[in-house]
Amino acid sequence: MRRGLVLVLLLIFSVFQIVYSQTQLSSKSKKAVRFYEEGMKNYGLRYYDAAEANLKLAVQEDDKFIEAWLSLAELYMDMRHFSESIEMYKKSISLNPDFFPGAYLNLAELEFIDGKYSEAKEQYNKYLAYKNISEKSRRSALAGISNCDFALWSVDHPVPFNPQNMGSSINNELDQYWPSISVDEQTFVFTLLLPKGPKNEENKDEQQSSINMQEDFYISSYSKDGWTPAENAGMPLNTSDNEGAQTLSADGKEMYFTACNRRSGLGLCDIYYSYWNGKIWVTPRNLGAPVNSRYKETQPSLSPDGRTLYFASNRPGGKGGLDLWQSTMQDDGTWSDPVNLGDTINTSGEEQSPFIHPDNESLYFSSTGHPGMGRFDLFLSRKNAAGEWSKPKNLGYPINTNFNEEGLIVNSKGNTAYYSSTREGGFGGRDIYQFEMPAEIRPKPVSYMKGTVYDMETKKPLRAKFELVDLQTAKLIMQSYSNPVDGTFLISIPAGHDYALNANTPGYLFFSENFTMTHGDYAKPYLMDVPLSPIKQGEKSILRNIFFDTDKYTLKPESKVELDRLLKLMKENVTIKVQISGHTDNSGTPEHNRVLSENRAKAVVGYLTDNGIDIKRLVAKGYGETQPVAANDTEEGKAQNRRTEFMILEK
Repeated sequence: MRRGLVLVLLLIFSVFQIVYSQTQLSSKSKKAVRFYEEGMKNYGLRYYDAAEANLKLAVQEDDKFIEAWLSLAELYMDMRHFSESIEMYKKSISLNPDFFPGAYLNLAELEFIDGKYSEAKEQYNKYLAYKNISEKSRRSALAGISNCDFALWSVDHPVPFNPQNMGSSINNELDQYWPSISVDEQTFVFTLLLPKGPKNEENKDEQQSSINMQEDFYISSYSKDGWTPAENAGMPLNTSDNEGAQTLSADGKEMYFTACNRRSGLGLCDIYYSYWNGKIWVTPRNLGAPVNSRYKETQPSLSPDGRTLYFASNRPGGKGGLDLWQSTMQDDGTWSDPVNLGDTINTSGEEQSPFIHPDNESLYFSSTGHPGMGRFDLFLSRKNAAGEWSKPKNLGYPINTNFNEEGLIVNSKGNTAYYSSTREGGFGGRDIYQFEMPAEIRPKPVSYMKGTVYDMETKKPLRAKFELVDLQTAKLIMQSYSNPVDGTFLISIPAGHDYALNANTPGYLFFSENFTMTHGDYAKPYLMDVPLSPIKQGEKSILRNIFFDTDKYTLKPESKVELDRLLKLMKENVTIKVQISGHTDNSGTPEHNRVLSENRAKAVVGYLTDNGIDIKRLVAKGYGETQPVAANDTEEGKAQNRRTEFMILEK
């Protein structure tokens, strides 16, 4: 069922059509009828003020002129004056309850979106008592009752909710909305609606009109004292046009956003892209087709691996008005044809403001089509391993109310949400608030690895490709690149799995690391610089994702990710000859450890030769416990000493 004003306007009963088409009106006052006919003529031309004035004169002349009361109800509904519309419908029903049964259905919808759930349910039931109603309207009323029951239950079973204003560093007397935050929670971006030109008291009222306002991006950074005062992101990102509804990449260095009515646009609203080059946000570019079309594309959300873009669009092929779609970045850097997220997510109503959490599984969005509290409600759907979305869950009352709720984001830890609201106690207009997420609607917590990639010899920053792979499934979880200007990087690491991470760039040995995220402190970040060694004789690197059982030399299945990365390096550099060396801790006798380490090195060599690498390019060597990299007096030190390395013998 489609909720809200849109549903009301699409009801099969139309007061305008039914009442105005009647040749026999209830009023005997010629003067009242003249006012009524003039008002309906203006109504048909959408001259709403004139229509209201004439219809009011009609009921002043004849207080029992039921058609005029009903037309006023319809007019106020079109004008979004819901309280007045409710009053007019009640007046018409009091004059003749059976004159227009559709009044009960319209009244029910209006009371529902006004948060009067018990009253709305009563009106739905009264409407269903009539026999000669259409099947479509009957289904609408039954769905309305279901929504009322859900809303009433939700109000009686509230979720924990204590929003806190983010303060004067973020908010002021203007409107702040559409928050975005980087995975490390150090960069906060939002959209600000501000007056065009210099602000002064003489033109203050004129500037506050929508035609004299514009949207810009503002950015705040986190410090030991909290959020710094937000600053304008500056040109060329911000322009004299509107920029808004943005999403940040995991590291906060890339931005996708919405811009409307631009010369470079393909449709009403398009999605644009910009990135931070180390000094400024570069001139945005239109993503172009197939992401953008001659229709409306808006409110993008980028997955943490930077390869999937979720957005709202009213393009053909959807389920209703705005639907949620996704496009995937292909290997050549282009975006795929957008795919509709399907019936589980999208409805005949409106779906918008998607936010994919850094766990890459939890999707938060707004909808008028799923059971909720009134207008736009916030929902959560989770993606399983097969890429299927779960049935959306309403975030509950009072996170959701009978007003519009949209534009919610959640931090990487999953415990704090941010959204905008006009609630009392703010700085004026829409402010951005934060609140603790109830446990049952939290995403998976996400940690991250952050640092700088550089040439080990020259210390020059490098652009390197990072890949985070699930060790159990060998599935690529995240993919990203370090910044080419300063070499900085940030990789999201979701909880619940064990991962292999590698960083590589042409001409260098790859770097590897592993993360055990099935237990422990998920919120703990990993701060680590990554020096890459040029491919040349004598250079070596630790293979941190080669695994064996204790005192065994059979490769464990989760070693495949690292082995395939080494295999790729050998195939891309066909002239190199390498030594694979095994190392142990000091448990056991020196001879036992030497033999064990050599057999482990041979196991790696065997994998490479089985997959096409000439044995002449490979040497296996076991060093046992003779070359420790840490003290053997702790378990952590012993774990570091149990390792496999490779070294370039010849380039």
